[in-house]
Amino acid sequence: MGSRKKQMADAIKEDKKQVAFAKLNNCPTSPRKMRLVADLVRGEKVEKALNILKFSQKEASAKLEKLLLSAIANWQSKNEEASIEDAELVVKEIRVDGGAMLKRLRPAPQGRAHRIRKRSNHVTIVVGANNNTQS
Repeated sequence: MGSRKKQMADAIKEDKKQVAFAKLNNCPTSPRKMRLVADLVRGEKVEKALNILKFSQKEASAKLEKLLLSAIANWQSKNEEASIEDAELVVKEIRVDGGAMLKRLRPAPQGRAHRIRKRSNHVTIVVGANNNTQS
């Protein structure tokens, strides 16, 4: 391997070490309801995000709190020598995508049927160390 290629690979490896992610697939909540809660914690520090999710009344907040704790644990396993408090972890990205839809039929008047779509979603959380040196 050439020296420039090795330097670039090492730089990419160091950048990937600073971030960790967790995914939640096929969560049986509609994406719209999940996005309402996800928008509350996007860009926040991890401690503040956990407090927001803990005291939120929405059902989706419990699932997101568990997912955020998983992402923090993933970051901790990558950076065993670093402490979470010193790193100032931030929710860098949180994405809510639509998942599989269960299609059901409900009886309607005059022998017709209405389709009911039971939606699910996929959530991806990316946490990373805050490298901004701004005050």
